[in-house]
Amino acid sequence: MKGRPQTTDFRLQTTDHRLQTSDFRQTRDYRPQTPALHHSSTPPLHHSTTPPIRTAHPSVLLLLSALLFAPYAHAAERFPPPDFESGYSLPETTTPPPRIANMAVVDVVVLLFTLGLASYLALKRRRRNEILYLSMFSLVYFGFYREGCVCAIGSIQNVSLAMFDGRAVIPLGVLAFFILPLAFTLFFGRTFCAAACPHGALQDLVLVKPVKVPAWLEQGLRLVPYVYLGGAVLLAATGSAFIICQFDPFIGLFRMTGTRNMLLFGGGFLIAGMFIGRPYCRYLCPYGAILGLLSKVSKWHVAITPDECIQCRLCEESCPFAAIHHPTPSESGEARPVGRARLGRLLLLLPVCVILGGWLGARLSGPISLLHPQIDLAEQVFLAETGQLKETDDAVKAFRQTGRPSQELFDEALPMKERYVTWGWFFGAFVGLVAGLKLIQLSLKRTRTDYETDRANCVACARCFEYCPYEHVRRGDIDFVPVEALTKAASEKEPVA
Repeated sequence: MKGRPQTTDFRLQTTDHRLQTSDFRQTRDYRPQTPALHHSSTPPLHHSTTPPIRTAHPSVLLLLSALLFAPYAHAAERFPPPDFESGYSLPETTTPPPRIANMAVVDVVVLLFTLGLASYLALKRRRRNEILYLSMFSLVYFGFYREGCVCAIGSIQNVSLAMFDGRAVIPLGVLAFFILPLAFTLFFGRTFCAAACPHGALQDLVLVKPVKVPAWLEQGLRLVPYVYLGGAVLLAATGSAFIICQFDPFIGLFRMTGTRNMLLFGGGFLIAGMFIGRPYCRYLCPYGAILGLLSKVSKWHVAITPDECIQCRLCEESCPFAAIHHPTPSESGEARPVGRARLGRLLLLLPVCVILGGWLGARLSGPISLLHPQIDLAEQVFLAETGQLKETDDAVKAFRQTGRPSQELFDEALPMKERYVTWGWFFGAFVGLVAGLKLIQLSLKRTRTDYETDRANCVACARCFEYCPYEHVRRGDIDFVPVEALTKAASEKEPVA
């Protein structure tokens, strides 16, 4: 912000140039003469328009149940906008218009149908072109027609806010979009990613020449979605921001509008997606991180071959997502003690990672708390009234126009500021836990005799099916598999790193 000094923790540190705890309670001469626009501490809910329901009021549930099955009616403005004589025109909204109740039910039904069909196509039909067609339907409906709202990815924020803020309510449609893909993943793997997610479908369509990402870089980038997930939950639960929606790279493309930076951000992902398979899904999507954990324990999951594996390596070359494990020999007797010792050291290191991450998270709670509008306003008002901020922005001017005492604002911001220390500790501990568990996972050596899908990272796109020779035998495309020729060709290829 222009003219605003760089700030860190302006209330919890004992410094002479930051607002301290005692300043909140003892400073009584900060009393502006004019009231201000009250800044809500709770951000707007996810871009869903399904009517919110409070579970504590059964009468509301009955009323909305009746509305859901009411005849379709076009929405109308209850109170028309005022007719300004000055020639002022209302700006166009950039978010989708409110969704009528029964049409929101249609969205849920379409999602349920798409998830069921995607699971059937991935596990039974096993044909890439059919999954591709279904994903294109999802892109058109959930992406361009519904303009990315409601979105399973962004619903994480609504659920987080509703869990930690008793004042918040979550629309049933948003709750359904959050739960249904998780439930299907527990049974069938990541079939939501295969054909029901418009983000994945869009990236699949632009992939033209996939390249392999180095294994060390792949493993490192796979940690980012968990960090993003923790940060999104932290900011949503504290009412600070809905960063998943704010930094969704494709929402501007779906709506054909947005800021230049966001359109460039989305375009950058699409350009990268021409050479890297689904970069957003693999390296940023927070919902994909949850789906990956559930997919590890799913009851059913796609298998590369319907019969025996001859290790022709065709499936490995067809997968652009690094989601196929290659065969690994069993460890020798001499290597096992070394592996056990390494695992023991990493297990001892795990609590250190958690504690260190929690400490760093608590230290960063000051800058992070400024994302909350109430705390940020209190910071600006304090700096302005102590002469450290020469140029005030519109928020400070609006606050002064309300006549509300500054001390009242400070008293409201202080408890919020203190809670961020606790939240920051949990966020940092979560990141440390994820990093420690990743190191432990990499240290474990599992013996595999065949090529297998990575249950956490496989998005059930069915590309490997099209390259498996035994799959073509099952379909009747060929009569037999030239095993010797394929295995010989595979042995001449470079070994997997």
